Amino acid sequence: MDLRIGNGYDIHRLVPGRPLILGGLRLEHPDGLGLDGHSDADVLVHALMDALLGALSLGDIGKYFPPDDPRWRGADSLVLLEQVVGLVTEQGWSIVNVDSVVVAERPKLKPHIEAMRSAIAARLGVEPERVGVKATTNEQLGPTGREEGIACHAVALLQKP
Repeated sequence: MDLRIGNGYDIHRLVPGRPLILGGLRLEHPDGLGLDGHSDADVLVHALMDALLGALSLGDIGKYFPPDDPRWRGADSLVLLEQVVGLVTEQGWSIVNVDSVVVAERPKLKPHIEAMRSAIAARLGVEPERVGVKATTNEQLGPTGREEGIACHAVALLQKP
């Protein structure tokens, strides 16, 4: 059995007038802020896509969904994730598991973790038990700590029988 691991990272700025989408869910930020980006700016799903692509040395999400392409304006990142999963399976690989940590001061993500795991698992075609989603703060340090943005780190393990 052949195994590959990939890691991904994403960060987007928090701004007024945008929805806050994380793990495919629309959340409410206490100050009414959302993530700025060309698509829905879902940092969790973006980091997972980069981890999957990285495991197979297929580049990053900008290669497949460039921010200057109007087709991806406002795109649902879970739909983009399905396309990345398609690339993985076309190469003959399957997803063993993914794991992630979202770095955000607010809103509190704990009440939403299970729904995020389920939404992501459905698009990955795996059981929710194979999807790790954790949340932490940056203890008010750096851009995420100052609530300038939200970031996410992710890893993916793939196997080829």
